[in-house]
Amino acid sequence: MTTYILGGGCFWCLDAVFRRIRGVTEVVSGYAGGENDNPTYYQVATGTTGHAEVVKITFDESVLPAETILDIFFTLHDPTTLNRQGADEGTQYRSVMLYTDNDQKAEFEAAIDRAKAIWDDPIVTEVSPLATFYAAEPEHQDYFNNNPTNGYCSIVITPKIIKVRSHFSDYFISD
Repeated sequence: MTTYILGGGCFWCLDAVFRRIRGVTEVVSGYAGGENDNPTYYQVATGTTGHAEVVKITFDESVLPAETILDIFFTLHDPTTLNRQGADEGTQYRSVMLYTDNDQKAEFEAAIDRAKAIWDDPIVTEVSPLATFYAAEPEHQDYFNNNPTNGYCSIVITPKIIKVRSHFSDYFISD
């Protein structure tokens, strides 16, 4: 099993998509890349902790190649907008890849190089070492499936699921 820590805007979006990908065994929404120990959602939302909303994705590389999960990541969010995704703005929504060793760092940098072919503007994704990952509160785990009538889910998350499904249908689990 391989685990990546990735941030690309609101963690609810990444969580919802990666839970639908064959080979992903666990998705945990959380916070990383900041200074505070044990940050809360409301602290991170202020943009003053330095943390980004991220997901910890564990997957089986015999089912889902590492290159594919990273290509999904770069299809799922816009890595060309600094500290924002759509209407979500602030450093907590930055595009970030947090590595645990030099091999992961190289994989992340290679994924950025591949992503340059699909984005017209420069990619601003941060690649940094992971210090600590903090799991988000229970209400933020599997948010999309647990809150199907929430407007954010239908307006923001559903189109991202559709987009990824259209590009990576071979890896998509049926809803």
